[in-house]
Amino acid sequence: MSSESKKLFNIIILGVAFMFMFTAFQTCGNVAQTVITNLNSTDFHGSGYTSMAIIYGVFSASNLISPSVVAIVGPQISMFVSGIFYSAYIAVFIQPFTWAFYTASVFIGIAAAVLWTAQGSCLTINSDENTIGRNSGVFWALLQFSLFFGNLYIYLAWQGKTHISEGDRRTVFIALTVISLVGTVLFFLIRKPEESNTHGEEDSTNENLGDALSSQSKMTRAVDAFKRSMKLCLTKEILLLSITTAYTGLELTFFSGVYGTCIGAVNKFGSDEKSLIGLSGIFIGIGEILGGGFFGLVNKNNRFGRNPVVTLGIVVHFVAFYLIFFNMPNNAPIASIEGTNDQAYMNPSKELAIFCSFLLGLGDSCFNTQLLSILGFLYSEDSAPAFAIFKFVQSICAAVAYFYSNYLLLQWQLLIMVVVGFFGTISFFTVEWEAPAFVARGSDYSSI
Repeated sequence: MSSESKKLFNIIILGVAFMFMFTAFQTCGNVAQTVITNLNSTDFHGSGYTSMAIIYGVFSASNLISPSVVAIVGPQISMFVSGIFYSAYIAVFIQPFTWAFYTASVFIGIAAAVLWTAQGSCLTINSDENTIGRNSGVFWALLQFSLFFGNLYIYLAWQGKTHISEGDRRTVFIALTVISLVGTVLFFLIRKPEESNTHGEEDSTNENLGDALSSQSKMTRAVDAFKRSMKLCLTKEILLLSITTAYTGLELTFFSGVYGTCIGAVNKFGSDEKSLIGLSGIFIGIGEILGGGFFGLVNKNNRFGRNPVVTLGIVVHFVAFYLIFFNMPNNAPIASIEGTNDQAYMNPSKELAIFCSFLLGLGDSCFNTQLLSILGFLYSEDSAPAFAIFKFVQSICAAVAYFYSNYLLLQWQLLIMVVVGFFGTISFFTVEWEAPAFVARGSDYSSI
């Protein structure tokens, strides 16, 4: 197998492993709040929104140390151990206890930071400036199949049900735990590339998936990785991309947690309201898969640049927000277990709600594939700190969004995303226009 084929194989295995893990985790996130409100146990007093706020809050803080962890143990072991914690979090729902639920939320926040930093390093090491766009799209499309399979099961299993029984819950979460463990084991199939992109990447992340550590001590490498992360935070490019990344955190919270809860709370959808949560996730996944696959092909030759894709993403999202505003009751995100009988500006339409799910997924793929691509392009020689900062900003904004989702009406949540999305798009344009000059002069981390 040639070096290029081996790298593409690694990207495919990486994507498939993440697909299995996030089939379990994202399905868990989509139904967590609905399951929790249906728990009969009076001993359980957890909140799905609060759990997600904890996860993303810890996630954001842990990104400060995740490059050091990856530098010490390498990306393959980092992803495997993180996968174990993901599986443990899902298993908590088999027999939920409040203390276990929130404790697992803390640990998975740490694991997520390490997982995504290692993923970014693995993606960059198996790519070059000509393949980073294609590989980002391939990885993203495979990852987003997770939304399709998990939510298809939820749709079929919960169709016609207005209450989730204890047996239903246990069956779902035992299956999801096993699926997550399968994805975790797949990380061991990733092979060592015959050659890395650059000596700098090799030195910064101790990559090459199984290579012996250099003579430089592990602790020194960890400290160096932390220092590079801090220095990178102050660069013009990262500060501008942080606005775009902040938007992806807000809309991630909305489509992965809030929107499904809104659909499940609308009583006028009838007996299908719970199964529609699964169908919504399926169409979010279809949008993500089509977007990731198509934009990966578009980026293969890199003739059109990244700005047109991001422009499409923001337009698609603005259309989705407008339609959701008209279709969904304002109090849907914070409705009680009885749901809401309120009406927005039209009779709630199941078809329109599901179409908006597709638009949310398509728009999200536009932003995330291009952010992965531009980070891999700008920081090919030192990717771990760049991807750690990307996830730091994204996760802290997701945590903030999960927090205010407990209190804000739908219209205000949509308005926040519109404002941040607009400025995030402008900031991405600025970085994309300056990217060739940045790479030409070298990644010297020049601050503003």
